[in-house]
Amino acid sequence: MRNFLKNQKTIIGMIHVDALPGTPRSSSSMADIIAKARAEAELYRDAGIDMLAIENMHDVPFDRSVGPEITAAMAVVGYEVKKASGLRCGIQILAAANKEALGAAQAAGLDFVRAEGFVFGHVADEGYIDGCSAEMLRYRRQIGADDVLVITDVKKKHSSHAVTSDVSIVETAHAAEFFLSDGVVVTGVATGTEASLEELQQVKQAVNIPVLVGSGVTHENVDRYLAVADALIVGSYFKYDGLWSNGVEFERVKSFMDKVNTLRAGGF
Repeated sequence: MRNFLKNQKTIIGMIHVDALPGTPRSSSSMADIIAKARAEAELYRDAGIDMLAIENMHDVPFDRSVGPEITAAMAVVGYEVKKASGLRCGIQILAAANKEALGAAQAAGLDFVRAEGFVFGHVADEGYIDGCSAEMLRYRRQIGADDVLVITDVKKKHSSHAVTSDVSIVETAHAAEFFLSDGVVVTGVATGTEASLEELQQVKQAVNIPVLVGSGVTHENVDRYLAVADALIVGSYFKYDGLWSNGVEFERVKSFMDKVNTLRAGGF
């Protein structure tokens, strides 16, 4: 397996898929959901983004027992997004539907999944999330999805980590690496909140797998994060008014990527 995130300074743009059928806020047909996701994928591509990721963040409140209709819908959306953009694409299915995301990624030809609760356990707003690495990676082998990278959150946002308060983020990252994670994601405490640069630096120095930033990246701070991380996952900043639930704004993405390309040309 070739890890295409290592040392690449990659920018991953988020597509927050509209609420899917059967969820409380669902109001669109699958055809409309797909069309919107494809349009955002093409916008991102035209603005110069490196990769994409899709997530069902409009499906609030998130379900820890995701139905087959959600997995199927996300697989279809992922396939269409990758086809429309021609870019590498990843997937996350909330909440902690990591095996389902792997199945969808394999069916859709996607490149990576973002997993919650890979090692240790934590209390999320959906309830208790337990470690899943053994089950998840065995499932990946069973379905022949070894080329799908599994990147994993450590000390994940929107969660309480009191049960592992004696385990540092560095120790958590070490455990993820030992349990064969393909990369770890460092975040702030919530969507759009800046990740700690100190924690990011500590994790980067401690592991030999790619380290990503998963929240709070903006035009103003991208240089600080890009100097350390292998990749940045950007969602909220790319949306109108910087709000994750709004649509993607082309000029925000274009200006951001122009700055990133200048930084990369300078040796980042």
